[in-house]
Amino acid sequence: MGDRWYSEAVVYCLDIDTYADSDGDGVGDIRGLIGRLDYLARLGVTCLWLHPIHPSPNRDDGYDVTDFYNVDPRFGTLGDFAELLHQAQNRGIRVIIDLVVNHTSDQHPWFVSARSSPDSPYRDWYVWADHEPADRHQGMVFPGEQNETWTYDRTAKAWFYHRFYKYQPDLNFANPQVRAEVKKIVSFWLQLGVSGFRMDAVPFIIELTEPGNPDSPKDFEFLTELRQHVQWRRGDAVLLAEANVEPDELPTFFGDGSGSGNRIHMLFDFMLNGRLMLALARRDPEPVIEALRDTPTLPTGGQWATFLRNHDEIDLSRLTATQRDQVYAEFGPEEHMRIYDRGIRRRLAPMLGNDRRRVELAYALQFSLRGTPVLRYGEEIGMGEDLSLPGREAIRTPMQWSFKPNAGFSTADPEKLVRPVIDSGDYSYEKVNVTAQRGDPRSLLSWFERMIRTLREAPEIGSGSTTHIDVPMPAGVLAHRADGPTGTMVFLHNLGTDDVEVDLGMLAAEADLPMDVLADRRYGEVGKLDSLKLAGHGYRWIRLCRGDTF
Repeated sequence: MGDRWYSEAVVYCLDIDTYADSDGDGVGDIRGLIGRLDYLARLGVTCLWLHPIHPSPNRDDGYDVTDFYNVDPRFGTLGDFAELLHQAQNRGIRVIIDLVVNHTSDQHPWFVSARSSPDSPYRDWYVWADHEPADRHQGMVFPGEQNETWTYDRTAKAWFYHRFYKYQPDLNFANPQVRAEVKKIVSFWLQLGVSGFRMDAVPFIIELTEPGNPDSPKDFEFLTELRQHVQWRRGDAVLLAEANVEPDELPTFFGDGSGSGNRIHMLFDFMLNGRLMLALARRDPEPVIEALRDTPTLPTGGQWATFLRNHDEIDLSRLTATQRDQVYAEFGPEEHMRIYDRGIRRRLAPMLGNDRRRVELAYALQFSLRGTPVLRYGEEIGMGEDLSLPGREAIRTPMQWSFKPNAGFSTADPEKLVRPVIDSGDYSYEKVNVTAQRGDPRSLLSWFERMIRTLREAPEIGSGSTTHIDVPMPAGVLAHRADGPTGTMVFLHNLGTDDVEVDLGMLAAEADLPMDVLADRRYGEVGKLDSLKLAGHGYRWIRLCRGDTF
């Protein structure tokens, strides 16, 4: 793996509380996760992204933190977490954790103190207004579940700001003490051994909120400061940011415009994600072609993180209303499948009708595009969702390990589980689980293992350049290539249902014994690339040539 390890990584994200329970209390824990590291190593994972691990009242799945310097006792101890880092490192797996510092829980000692008196040393750690702000009902992150972003606190006798729920008051990043504390938090976990952080809600972290101003200024210099601080503490640490902003603003999160790339290392590619969903819904690659064409130029070291499903809803807010309706019609036709008037709260397998060909196609496409792929736990076995659960909890059900009670997740009584396992229908743990698929070479899990192995043999996908091959194509077919010092890969993905034939003969001069390295079926020799057959919902990853350094 190259010096910038994150550019060739495979990231796997999970919630500790729903992954594996080692002590039978119904809640997943760190010891349970340690016991599953060999499974992740076999899958090909090189980086674990853990959702919030800190103590919390758990009103927002751990994103309401009460102590940034500890581990939720439901999960274990700091000693357990240190052991997790050690055991993961033994298997070549890095660990990054969620950094949720846009806000705290209203039960955090800082806020308890801040609201108690105007003279509290923590009063200015939060954002206050003496009078009702004019923008009180603007900027909600969770429309339909939030009514305001400013709430009056009777104890403080003032209004406090909260981009998210009212029990999550925003920290005041205009205060140098808050900035210093965040750097201290980062240093603590880096010293313990994490390889970086997924930064939650980054645009709101750098927002210098002004009461009554719904378009408050942003201080990008804090990202520059934080990057510098992180690199001095651990040179290979990475910052992976969530910033769902306008396309022309994205480069500013990577660097200050000098080309130095001195801010965030990686950004989730929300623009590509929405376009991927639109392309899959339409069975037309044009939205993906547009996304590749419109990708901003990144500074050296800058990297996209690609995803189909993550821990949140599929956010379609970057699509037009017409495009959004097309995706809804295909993947979220019923109202209870949608959320926040902008997204879908389902997993990919049921969205694609449990059609194995389409699931493979979708993930083969994602993993072949520029950037670092992120995979949500359970997607590798085709888990479904539980739409009877509220909000985004629908896709946060326990991992389905086996045929044992509770899917092998826990030995607790079912009513004690952190969330119910899926125990009926096509996605029941009796039909979808790791044990059933591990020994089946034709299973989705076995396919993921082969696909990820192939990806790791093609580092140009993550660290090279990716371009659309702009030649006439049959309807539904996307052709693109990845070029790097290690060589060149060519990819064909057929989003349509018809079998087709593709002519890429113009690439023959570049080829050096080209061959399929991953495909949905055996297609025979690649030959001169001028008559490449491709089935409906088919895909072919073709090694065109190897570089001198490979």
